[in-house]
Amino acid sequence: MRIGELARACGVDVETVRYYEKQGLLPAAHRTPNGYRLFGPQHAERLAFIRHCRALDMPLAEIRHLIEVADHPDADCGDVNALIDTQLDKVRERIKAMQALEHQLVALRSRCDSQRAVEACGILNELMAVSRTVR
Repeated sequence: MRIGELARACGVDVETVRYYEKQGLLPAAHRTPNGYRLFGPQHAERLAFIRHCRALDMPLAEIRHLIEVADHPDADCGDVNALIDTQLDKVRERIKAMQALEHQLVALRSRCDSQRAVEACGILNELMAVSRTVR
């Protein structure tokens, strides 16, 4: 299949396919005599793998490492476990940050519990008060 067909089949932009190929995440495509790149099922599988990893918020460097490990099926999977453990730690830190943000927003929301004139809005007054202390 040509690049546009691969991109459509995998739900990505053509530019994404080109980028991943340039980054070495996708194997080079076969070139036809007239210069078109032809991609096979292995390219679609690899692209699906990359998309799944990206959906797990893995950076390209980590995806590259996973691909390298996967290309050596007899190797120990300790590196894979460590990589996922690191990713879990990052996600847990982001969850903590999001929970702190939620608490701040809940506290801010509690400043204004009814319909009031804007000048009496506890939320805006709190935001403006904090803004004044930053100077």
